[in-house]
Amino acid sequence: MDQRPAEILIIDDEGPLLKLMTVYLRRLGFTVTAANTLSKAWGHVKRRPGQFAVMVLDAGMAESGIDELVLQFLALQPHLQVVVNSGYPVDMRGLQGAAPGQVEFLHKPFSPEMLATAMRRILGPEEKDV
Repeated sequence: MDQRPAEILIIDDEGPLLKLMTVYLRRLGFTVTAANTLSKAWGHVKRRPGQFAVMVLDAGMAESGIDELVLQFLALQPHLQVVVNSGYPVDMRGLQGAAPGQVEFLHKPFSPEMLATAMRRILGPEEKDV
C-alpha cells in the first residue's frame, strides 16, 4: 500500500486563509496544492487525475451552487473527499446524500485544530497521526 501522506487541494480566494491552511496542513505532513481560482483548481485536477485525496473548498466560490460544483469535481475524481467551508450556513444534505461519507462541512472562522479534526474525519483511519 502507498505510504505517502494524502495530497490535498485547497481552493479559496481569500489569500491569507489560503496561505494559513497551506502552511498548517504541510506542517501536519500533507502535500498541499493551493488554488485561488476555480480555473486553477480545475487545471490541477485535470492535469493530475486521481492525485488528490482531499479537496478543501470555499463554498463562496461556487457560482453555480456548491452541490453542482462538488459533483463536477467528483465526476472527474470519484474517490475525492471534500471539506466544504463557509462563513455562512450551507445545506449539505443533498451532497451528503449524493456522495455519502465523502463530504464534510467546516464553518468559518475555524482554527488549525478544527481543520486537522476535519481532515481526520474525512480521511478516516489511514491518517490517524494527523
